[in-house]
Amino acid sequence: MHYLIGDPQGCCDDFERLLAEIGFSPSRDSLHVLGDLVNRGPASLRTLQRLQSLGNAATCLLGNHDLHLLAVAAGVRPLHATDTLYEILASPQREAWLDWVRHCPLADTAHGWLMVHAGVVPQWDAAQTLALAGEVQTLLRGPDLAGFLRVMYGNEPSRWDDSLQGAERWRFVINVLTRIRFCDAEGQLDFKTKDAAAAAPAGFHPWFDVLGRRTAGTPIAFGHWSTLGLRMEPTLLALDTGCVWGGRLSAVRVDGGRRDLVQVACPNGSRP
Repeated sequence: MHYLIGDPQGCCDDFERLLAEIGFSPSRDSLHVLGDLVNRGPASLRTLQRLQSLGNAATCLLGNHDLHLLAVAAGVRPLHATDTLYEILASPQREAWLDWVRHCPLADTAHGWLMVHAGVVPQWDAAQTLALAGEVQTLLRGPDLAGFLRVMYGNEPSRWDDSLQGAERWRFVINVLTRIRFCDAEGQLDFKTKDAAAAAPAGFHPWFDVLGRRTAGTPIAFGHWSTLGLRMEPTLLALDTGCVWGGRLSAVRVDGGRRDLVQVACPNGSRP
């Protein structure tokens, strides 16, 4: 059985209850966790430990919070008051945890689904999305991680161009795969609005509603957008259902064309 799971964000107890609810067996089943493995929840280190313990039975994507962990560890970004990363950073096995995180992919495919943390721009098809993710993954796994992280942050460029090179190209790819919510038909990104789909700024749309999107026929699963909530459509699965905010942690079984939803309530979450 193959499951896609929304953002755990350090809520390890809820993740354990979800595994129990689906009767997960690492010798039989596999998981794809759609990013934001850590942060804001109470047990970021335990969550990493649990995910790593699943070995090849779990593939975990990188989300914006996971990249933030790497940036804080490299001295590129400060810890925020709401971060729950200290146990990882203070762990005697810190370097091993960070190395495991930076080897997680930014995009993947399984059982006919393209999986990303946040989304894609309308100009990319599935093959280009995976290729661009691969470019950045090589940098994240390379010898100058800190150097890459120093140029990773920023909102520019805010529109895709095939001619983009170097830091501008990598930054845009990171922003799309881990931060996108709204964009326009030209692929212009909006980073200000974090509300639900109905709050789209004038001229912008949820990335998956842009007409002419080249991935329109590609089944895509993503997390990241907790205010969007659960979306289960023939070619779209939105699975960040706000576990860390007291919502639910969601899994969908997708092998054999299934869309079997399993959720657990997360009563110990914070408020956004």
